[in-house]
Amino acid sequence: MSDEAHVVFDDTAMVAAGRGNVIASRLIYQAHAQSGWYLYAPACAVVEADRTRPGTAEHIAALPGITVLELDLPAALAVARETTWAAAHVQYAAAPTAERPDGAIIATAAPNRWTGLSVRVLDVNP
Repeated sequence: MSDEAHVVFDDTAMVAAGRGNVIASRLIYQAHAQSGWYLYAPACAVVEADRTRPGTAEHIAALPGITVLELDLPAALAVARETTWAAAHVQYAAAPTAERPDGAIIATAAPNRWTGLSVRVLDVNP
C-alpha cells in the first residue's frame, strides 16, 4: 500500500481555491508540506478556470506544491477526441500510469460532471 496521494484539480476546484475554499486550500497545503502528496493542474483546466475567474491562472501557477501539466502530444491526442478540453485534460491526467497504477483523484466543485466516468472524485464543496 502506497503512502502517496495524487490529486488533479479540475477547473472548478481551481476557482474554488481562489475563493478560499477550505478543502481545496488544505489539499494545496498538503501538496506543499507533506512528502508523498502530489497536486496537479492540467493546463487546459487552468485556462478554463481563468476564463471563469480572471486571475486564477496566475494564482494557481504561483502556488508551491502544484505541478502544472502541459498539453503534450499524448494529452493533446486524448483531448482532441473529446468536446471539452478542460475536462478531457483532467480526465487524461487522472488516468492510471506506470508511475500511478491507481491513477489520481479528481478534486472538483462539480462532482456531477464526473458521474458515469471511471474516475475517483473528491467533492471540495463544504
